[in-house]
Amino acid sequence: MIHSADGTSLASSVTGAGPTVVIVGGALSTAADAAPLAEALVAAGLRVVTWDRRARGESGDAAGTSPDREAEDLAAVIDGAGGAHSVLGHSSGAVLALHAASLGVPTGHLFLSEPPVHGGAPTAPSDLPERLQRLVDAGEREEAVATFQLEGVGLPQEMVDGFRAAGQLAALAPLAQSTVYDARLVRDVGGPTAAMRAVGVPVTILRGARTFPVLVAAADRLAAAMPAAELVIVPESVMHRPDPAATAREVAQRMAGVRPPA
Repeated sequence: MIHSADGTSLASSVTGAGPTVVIVGGALSTAADAAPLAEALVAAGLRVVTWDRRARGESGDAAGTSPDREAEDLAAVIDGAGGAHSVLGHSSGAVLALHAASLGVPTGHLFLSEPPVHGGAPTAPSDLPERLQRLVDAGEREEAVATFQLEGVGLPQEMVDGFRAAGQLAALAPLAQSTVYDARLVRDVGGPTAAMRAVGVPVTILRGARTFPVLVAAADRLAAAMPAAELVIVPESVMHRPDPAATAREVAQRMAGVRPPA
């Protein structure tokens, strides 16, 4: 267990040997969900750090959390791991990774998997984080998850109704507070900011060939806004699910010339 700048406890684990990759998960995910990707990265010769973002899994939380506080979390995880050669962020985790790099967090090479950047025109209502917080405060955690999926992610009503009937919303209810943070993150810095577009580290943007059209547009938009960034289409990744082996292949290829400290 490590601690962020504001004292929040963060659960993290390290496995493998080689250049260090820190995984930053997306919305409604925990470190456990990153296990298949972590295993593939380790098999590709990399040292991998997985962690629960705040308000998830075994990590703690603190009132007043903002994107900057979450960037401090990533900085603490990197420091606790002895540094990072790269950070691999998926979905909102990619937005967080890019934001952290823009604040000077030593991320190394950024791998941004289908970041939901919006080009300054957010699709979610601007008051979504505040409404989600009110639902969480009222104990309506399952409803907060449903609202986030509908308005933050853009899933159709019938799909969310199916999740509810199958008990999936109830299973995700413990992560409800984190939906507030993801909604705030994408709203506040998901443009992305000028500082994010100007980060001075190598950037590789990853997206599947078959994914949600809004994410295709987002990845292509970000690549256009960052001329030095590399856009890579990963055919094996389908519908916002990064294929572990294929993603590890792309990361390992770009980490091949990096040597871990002796």
